This record gives sequence, structure tokens and C-alpha cells, in this order.
Amino acid sequence: MLYGIAAATSALLLAAFLAALFRLPALRLGIVDRRRLRPLPLLGGAGVVLATCMVVAGMEWTGAAPLGPGIGRLLIAAGSVAVLGLVADVLRVKARFLIGGTAVAAACVVPYRETGLPLGLLAVGWIVLVTVAFKALDHADALAGTVGVVTAFGVGLCAAAEVMDELAVLLSVLAAALTGFLMHNWHPARIGLGACGSLFVGFVLASSAVMTRAGHDPVSSLAVLYALTALATADVLLVVLSRRLAGRPLLRRGPDHLAHRLRRLGLTPQGVTVLLGVGAFAGVLVGVLVHMGWVAKSGVLWVGAVVLVAVLALLHIKPYGPRRQPSFPVGEPVRVPDSVTSAQVREPLRVRNG
Repeated sequence: MLYGIAAATSALLLAAFLAALFRLPALRLGIVDRRRLRPLPLLGGAGVVLATCMVVAGMEWTGAAPLGPGIGRLLIAAGSVAVLGLVADVLRVKARFLIGGTAVAAACVVPYRETGLPLGLLAVGWIVLVTVAFKALDHADALAGTVGVVTAFGVGLCAAAEVMDELAVLLSVLAAALTGFLMHNWHPARIGLGACGSLFVGFVLASSAVMTRAGHDPVSSLAVLYALTALATADVLLVVLSRRLAGRPLLRRGPDHLAHRLRRLGLTPQGVTVLLGVGAFAGVLVGVLVHMGWVAKSGVLWVGAVVLVAVLALLHIKPYGPRRQPSFPVGEPVRVPDSVTSAQVREPLRVRNG
């Protein structure tokens, strides 16, 4: 118990320190994203990754909490995904490289002995989906971190119920590291997760959930996995439907995520984060209760129904808006066709001033 508290406290403080430390180098190196017309440094995720791995490695080295080969393999795969995300933050690589690299890493951590090959391949696809979904959540201040903390606690409870103490320790350390990062990421954010941190968080959470549910009934496992990540998958569903209906490319960025649409309804950035955090908590709570056997797996249908209603309702909010009309350059005369008289030019002015 004391080792767990010490590990969580160390991860929180270390992540907060590294996030503050990496902010200036990210600005000087140009590793930034534009968020509401301001540059946001993106090395906060590297701080979360380093804090999580260093604390877990320290516990393994001291013998306080031996993690075993399965957790070590998970951390190596997640670290590889984080490095891929860091490259994407610096060089802006295409999305297909991120998806392909994440799929290879996921294939290395799925427990095929318990799942079998067909279900194992489905698990790989699900891990990739959730990982990409968490990257997409990093479009608003504190959103990805808040949802990550809530999900980490939920998956950690499921792991503890299965007596997978090593996995529960890893998830508690991750939740603490994200909490320390949120000290600098709450609106207005001073540093962001970036692809490095968001891919790492999504990969660890999705892989841990798969490892926790391995060997259980496939239908109930699907229900639990969906409930644990309902908010992230809802955001992906909303974006895909919106861009398809608008005829936009799926990989083209736009203000069409959950947080963007809620902001158009008049909510503050802090209010959006709190509301979506509560929504994520509700889904995670249902998933934990179904995993424990305290609620029937049909309870997940309520989560799916709420998500579907919310997505359909938010689709009516137009996110893209009208195109800006071209303006004439300042200092250059406006050419009027010879067929237009001076009276026709002055007429709109009289209407506007009248």
C-alpha cells in the first residue's frame, strides 16, 4: 500500500516537473500546435511517458513491485508508439504511418493464448482504434488528460479484480502522471500532450483493457471494452459521420469534434472538459460494474443508446461554417466595370446608411 502511494506521488510530481521543464525547449524548437490562434508546445506528452516509465522501472529495479515480462513487453511497445508520436509532433508525418506502427505494436502485446488468433486480430484493430481516438481527443485543453485519468482508474479496478496487481500498479502510475500533467494543461493550457503522449496513453489503456478481459466471454468482453472507452469512440464516430456527410477527407483536420460542437453551444472550455469528463466517468462506471458482475452486460446498451442520441444531436451543429468572402488588398484601388454607373455604386451606401 505504501509503495503504491509513493509510486503515484512520485509519478505525479515528476510529470508536473517535466511538463514545466519541456515547455521552453518545445517553443524554441518549434514543436508546437496552433490552438485558438496561440502556439501550444507539445512536449508535455514526453513528460508523461518518461514519468510513467521511470517510476515503473524504479519499482522493478528496487523489487518493490516486480512487473513481470508481460508488463515489460507492454511498456516497450507503448514506448515505441510514443517515439512514433514524437516523430509525428516534430515532422508532421502522415496518419497512415502512425496507424501502421500502432498496429505492429499492438500485435506484440495481445495475449493470443487466451484470445485465440481471430479474436486476437480483432483486439489489435480495437487497440489501434482506441489509440487513434485518444490522439483525436487532444484537440481541447485538458480533455485527453481528464478522460485518460478516468479510464486508467476504471481499467485499473478491472485489473485489480482479476488479481493482476502489476497491471493495476502500472495504470495507477499512469493516472498519477496524467494528473501531474493536467496541472499545466488546464485551460488555458501552457503545454499539450501531442501525438507522443496521447498515443502512449491510448495504447496503454486499450492494451491493458484487452489483457484484463482476455479469457472471458467474447460478447461480454466487447461490451466492457466499449463502455470503458465510450467517449473516445463516440468522438471518432461523430467526426467520421460529419466528414462523410460534408464530403470532406477523413484525415483532414477540422473543428468537428465533441468539444468544438459543445463550444458552439456556448459552453466554456472548462465546462466542456468537465461535462465530457463526467460522460467518460459514466461509461467507465458501467464497464467496471459489468466486469465485476454487478450489472448485466445488457446495461452497456444504455451507454450505446446515449452515445448514439448524443452523436445524432450534435451532428445538427454545423462545425465548418461558411467560407470567408475574398477581400480586396489594402491600398489597391477597386476596379468597377464600365457598365456600372456611379449611381449604382452609391446606391448600396445609401441603403446601408439609411
